[in-house]
Amino acid sequence: MRILLSWLREFVDVPESAEALADILSMRGFALEGLEPAPAGCAPGDAVLDVEVTANRPDCLSVTGIAREVATALDRPLRLPGPGQPPPLQTRPLEVGDDRDLTVAIDDPDRCPRFGAAVADVRIGPSPEWMVARLTAADVRPINNVVDITNYVLLELGQPMHAYDLDRLSGRRLRARCATEAERVRTLDGEVRRADPDMLVIADDAQPQGFGGVMGGADSEVTERTRVIVFEAAHFKPTSVRQTSKRLGLKTEASARFERGADIAAPMLALERACALLEQVGAGQARGRAIDCYPAARAPIQVTLRRSRVTRLLGLEVDDATIVRILSGLGFSLHPGHAPGTWQVEVPTRRVDVSREADLIEEIARHHGYDRVPAAFPMLHNVPPPSDGRIERDRRLRRLMRAAGYSEAVTFTFIERAAVEDLVPDAGVVPIANPLSESFAILRPSLWPGLLASIAHNRRRARRDVRLFEIGSRFRSDVGESRVMAFAATGRVGSEHWSGTDRPLDFFDAKGLVEQLSTVLGVTVAFERTHRPELVDGRAARLTVSLDGAESVEVGLVGQLAPRVAEARDLPSGDDVYVGELDLDAVADASGAAVDRPTCQLPRFPSIVRDLSVLVPDTLPAEALRGTIHAAAPDTLSTVAVFDRYQGQGIPDRSVSLSFRLTYRSLDRTLTDDEVEQAMSGIVSALERTHGAERR
Repeated sequence: MRILLSWLREFVDVPESAEALADILSMRGFALEGLEPAPAGCAPGDAVLDVEVTANRPDCLSVTGIAREVATALDRPLRLPGPGQPPPLQTRPLEVGDDRDLTVAIDDPDRCPRFGAAVADVRIGPSPEWMVARLTAADVRPINNVVDITNYVLLELGQPMHAYDLDRLSGRRLRARCATEAERVRTLDGEVRRADPDMLVIADDAQPQGFGGVMGGADSEVTERTRVIVFEAAHFKPTSVRQTSKRLGLKTEASARFERGADIAAPMLALERACALLEQVGAGQARGRAIDCYPAARAPIQVTLRRSRVTRLLGLEVDDATIVRILSGLGFSLHPGHAPGTWQVEVPTRRVDVSREADLIEEIARHHGYDRVPAAFPMLHNVPPPSDGRIERDRRLRRLMRAAGYSEAVTFTFIERAAVEDLVPDAGVVPIANPLSESFAILRPSLWPGLLASIAHNRRRARRDVRLFEIGSRFRSDVGESRVMAFAATGRVGSEHWSGTDRPLDFFDAKGLVEQLSTVLGVTVAFERTHRPELVDGRAARLTVSLDGAESVEVGLVGQLAPRVAEARDLPSGDDVYVGELDLDAVADASGAAVDRPTCQLPRFPSIVRDLSVLVPDTLPAEALRGTIHAAAPDTLSTVAVFDRYQGQGIPDRSVSLSFRLTYRSLDRTLTDDEVEQAMSGIVSALERTHGAERR
């Protein structure tokens, strides 16, 4: 909001220094984006303040709104129209009733609850220099005296207005209605725009003449030939204006105010001010009666304010006189409440951000001074609830990934559709209804696209070893939202060294990382071979979890990215990229949401180790053999590890020799050789029976 300092001084006595005024505003929540000399035509020494107004304060998108804040901060009178006050706003009292020159109707009172209009005879010409200077300082281009008056009132009062050429309105009628199918509107910028059926338009008897709250139409705009105009000042539903503005891709000063919430009481004051300015600049004179179509008048909100609640929320005592001064200065009406120490506060309709007691207390804190609020922890009256177990789970996962040499990434939730077509081909994507661009067209069905884009970004900058992970949400039309952990890595294991110990990353590095993750999650993840177009065949596995003999549940994927997919993302040819994704919600469901790992005492008794080599078909995964070993072994089997794989001389074609190291241990006694041998015999029999394995 750009404000000319001299314009602001018409409403309140402000400090001579613009810097001092900027400090006052910043202490009340308004940041100063810039301070510039006034443009030509302004008084010497004048300045332009560029004030940043937060989205919840549409009442301050005007000179009078900022003036009210400054007057309250400085405890100085605000000069606005009212009993006993010299008003800087020259207004022309308008008699409200029917006007024979114009008919106004509201067909959709939900989207347009109030519609005001006034007819005036005009002489089109240039605006006076003082008005041109003020509009120019606010970055508004002067056009002619009538249009400039509507923009002037917008900046001064915050109420958007529009002027129509009455002779160009069919039937001399204005109606606020919803558009019909295939209706077109040529807006003031010269573009022809299609109106959707749920858009509110302002129409005459023949066609729409503009989009309500966004922009007027060119077919009824004011030109040099205009002799009779209609001033329109209405109130529109914020969500309706916001949806229309987004669909049209049209952002205007009017829509910026309406979509945040304009003052429903302001239209008639704006009409009076516009008609007064019309006479003041010699541009014309109002005739007839103003029309105020207001089917269901809205009463101001009433809020009870308790002195004890003010003290409790702020942590300090604020005397009654200060509370009354602050709230009255901001335009609130205070009356003694029914209970001692309370007030009944009437909220002005322009304060759409105030609806409860805490909002009033925030206003008191802003103007009493945030610097006066003591830095102290509030008193706790209830025991805080325990933290969600998922928070600790994610913390453990992050700690493990950092220890493994991975860096955490945070990527966009909105991505382009092309990023998933070859990467997650079977995912049901969730489109964005109103994307900012095609680059943000869908919600990500996987975390892989963002991680791979980051990998490519780093590789283009000659970073050889890149390892990234992310914990976040993915969205699929068939299963909804779920929380997942994904990783992507390329490069070598270890750092460059003269000993030559470094080697390229391979599938087993990614697989080992998943096994470590499953340990942290307190579940056993099984790896099953899978055929996926986005992964290299033979270096890809689906991850499953099975507990208590239940059916296995798929919880993720791990594997090497297919070269064609990597090249499509500008990854250097020859880079082996390994990716993995684990559905944390599915893991929690399968494991009963357990995230705490059980602990046990250190072993007191010695272990017994046996090696077992078997000959099996080379297409049989070692994981299947390991599962059979665990199923056939007694509880004393502690660990099973594959330590050798051999194919070559002495091994039949299409066969492979796998060697397992089995460790046995009991927690309450020392095992005997006979017990271990008996267990080994049962395991060998199970391998022969299930897989046709031959012991070597």
